[in-house]
Order: sequence, then C-alpha cells, then structure tokens
Amino acid sequence: MALELPKDKWSGKVQEVTLGATAQNGGTRTKTVTVGGETTMPFIHFEAATPNVPVIALEIKDTYPEDWSPLLQEKWGDVLNEPGKWAKAAEEAGADLIVLSLNLTDSQGNPNTPDAAVAATKAVLQSTGLPILVYGPGQADLDNDLLVPVANASQGERIALGICEDKNYRTIAATAMANGHLVVGRAPMDVNLSKQLNILIKDTGLPFDRILMDPTTGALGYGIEYGFSVMERLRLAALRGDAMTQSPMIVSVGFETWKTKEAKVGEDVPVSWGAWEERSITWETVTAITLIEAGADIVVLRHPESLRRVRAAINNLVKEPQLA
Repeated sequence: MALELPKDKWSGKVQEVTLGATAQNGGTRTKTVTVGGETTMPFIHFEAATPNVPVIALEIKDTYPEDWSPLLQEKWGDVLNEPGKWAKAAEEAGADLIVLSLNLTDSQGNPNTPDAAVAATKAVLQSTGLPILVYGPGQADLDNDLLVPVANASQGERIALGICEDKNYRTIAATAMANGHLVVGRAPMDVNLSKQLNILIKDTGLPFDRILMDPTTGALGYGIEYGFSVMERLRLAALRGDAMTQSPMIVSVGFETWKTKEAKVGEDVPVSWGAWEERSITWETVTAITLIEAGADIVVLRHPESLRRVRAAINNLVKEPQLA
C-alpha cells in the first residue's frame, strides 16, 4: 500500500525579489540573484519545489575591520585594506552576493564621508560582477547622509540599501525608488514590528518586489530560538495570505556569531570547547543552517569556510528525498 503524505494548502506566496542588474537592464552586473517565491514552508518537497535556492552573501567593510576577530583578519589577509580587492576575493570564495558595510569612521578615526562611501561602493562594483548590498553604519542620520549619495552614484545597479528602520525609512526608500534600488527593512525580532515596517515602506510607493525583510536574530545559544520562532511565524503568515509579511528574509549571521564569547575567546577556555577556529566556524555555520531552515532566503556570513559548509548544507536540503 502506497504511503500518502498529508499536504497543507496555502493561499499565499513569498514575493520574488531580484538583486542586481545586467547590461541588458541598465546595470553592469555579470549576474542577477533572485530570492523568494516559496509557496510552502522551507524544504517541504512533497508540497512544492523550492523555486529559488537560499543564497549566501559575504560581508566586507570599507575600511580595515579593527573590531573583527583575529581569525577573520588572518584568513582574509591584505585584502582587508581595500574593499575592491576584498570583494573580488569574496567572489572567488563562492559568494552569491556582497554586503559592503560602511564604518562610522575612516582608518584615521575621522567621521566617514559621502565621498568615501561612494568611492568604496564604486571600487566594489568595479571589482566584482556580483550584485551588492550597501549597509550604513547603523545611525539613522549618518546612514541617510552616506546612503543617498551611494544610491545616486550606483543608479541602475539595483543594489539593496540598508538598514531601513522606522527612524529613516522614508529617506532610504525615496532614494531607492529614485535610483532603481531595493531596501532592507530591519525590525527588532518581532512579527508585528516587521509587518508594520513593511507597511510603512510600501506606503512610500516603493514596489513590494524591491523590499527585503531582516527580522533580526540571535546566534546559536544567544536567542536563536526566538529568532527562529519569529521567522517561522512570518513565513506562516505569508503563506496564509498576509501580503505585508511576504518579503524574502535576510539575516546577518556573521555579525551575530562572531561577537559571541565562543567565537571571540581563544584562550583560558575549557578544553571541551575545542579548537578556537573550528569552534568559531562551526558557530557561524550552525547558526546559518538553522535560520535557513526557518525560512531565511539570504544569510550574510564572514568566513569563507563557513560559506563552503553552508553551501553544502543548502545543496543537501534542496535535494528531494527518495521515499521507499
């Protein structure tokens, strides 16, 4: 007797969003990346296929990342001093996307400037053909000051601008709309706040296929269970037909995991913790895979070995199991 699997029927669908623009569409990217489009919970193959496989971004900085782990600094080496070369190295490491994070200050400790932000963005665009995302330092006023000229200077490239929050969404959404870009909306780990931010961004006139949603999360052992729950509930709401929760989800895994005690501390720890580098990479890898299984469409990592392992896990997850 054949086994008949019970199937849920969903009325909703996650919005498809495309990052990057090739020459045919007015940009200079050698490829585009499309995420979203799901019509069921992650990797439920017997209900529906995965239309767009989850993708991996590598994070780079516009100046040398003094606050990053020595393990990351050693792994990337001299490219850390030049965002263009770093972006090229990230592409060669297998990234699907590049996230350029702008610092508060330059290498001399002076406040970051629009000219410097534009120069770093142009260097990245010239060095790699991948689609890119550009994140401000995380202070609303400075984010606006830096991201508006970046958006103007990269018109037509269909980059994603972040982070779009309740304090600055109007400015970032307006410059994204004017220059053909996307935005990344971030809310603090709450279903209703993520939905409300999407409503606010949508009300500016920005098309829904140009909005990515960052629900935020904790790392493994640091609140990931709550982040997982929020992402799962957002995906369920989207599939049930709530249009304002149907944006693809992006999460900054590297930022969260490399600040944990387990990844930061290499000495005077229990022997049972294992080797520092292996422990740190595993922390990033397991966090990323867990959130992909919660519905993340884009995970942003920092270590190339984590990327390799997460890629292998994604390839395994998207294979349809052979039932006996």
